[in-house]
Amino acid sequence: MKGGAPMQHHDSPVLSADSVAPEEIAHFSDLAARWWDPAGPMRPLHAMNDLRTGWSMRHLLPPVADDGARRTLLDIGCGAGLASEAFARAGFDVTGLDASQAAITAGRLHMRRHPLPASAGPLSYRCGSAEELVAEGARFDAISALEVIEHVTDPAAFLRMLGGMLRPGGAMVVSTMNRTWRSMAMAKIGAEYVLRLLPVGTHDWRKFITPAEMGQYAARAGLRITDIAGMVPSPGGWRESRDMAVNYVAAMVRD
Repeated sequence: MKGGAPMQHHDSPVLSADSVAPEEIAHFSDLAARWWDPAGPMRPLHAMNDLRTGWSMRHLLPPVADDGARRTLLDIGCGAGLASEAFARAGFDVTGLDASQAAITAGRLHMRRHPLPASAGPLSYRCGSAEELVAEGARFDAISALEVIEHVTDPAAFLRMLGGMLRPGGAMVVSTMNRTWRSMAMAKIGAEYVLRLLPVGTHDWRKFITPAEMGQYAARAGLRITDIAGMVPSPGGWRESRDMAVNYVAAMVRD
């Protein structure tokens, strides 16, 4: 589920595939075969995955409730499942949703080749859009939207749509990139054109979202931000930081 195209503005989500742009789906589908290659085109996601999923799980409900039932988690825009597998290993009942059939196929193939441990929660992959889940009346205890919202057509409507699928008391984690000159230099020009850490065209800097905008979108969606942190590269991986000029992650709840 990697969206794109000109941003639209609606007062309420439209039940269609509007949140998913064909050109973005095609771009990420082309990368699907090497999604799980830590030295491949998705190596920045591999490098930050432990941080983003670990931070997420500290801010979500425990994966298993007091009665022993596994809590449900929607990993939207899951790609080939880097985060989905981590959440399942932690014990959540995970639905990985992406609009790219190639990415979903790669995720299923990886799970067959590398089965999850018996202690893991169930993980099912689905190719489709958030709008389809809304139309079905789907609800989840937790939602993760990691490096997704900057690719959709209308981030405010997208967050409202996700908030509507969150059960009362549930929590959601969203990670994305801030729209600053530093992010232009590092995440766009540097990562795509200079260091070649990402394929050219992966990001549109104009669609990066500031923390203030994220707060506005959350409030309109009936969500309350409970914590926010920067994510910065460091030797041996990524670390949490107060510096949110480039990458950041936010936790929010539906009261």
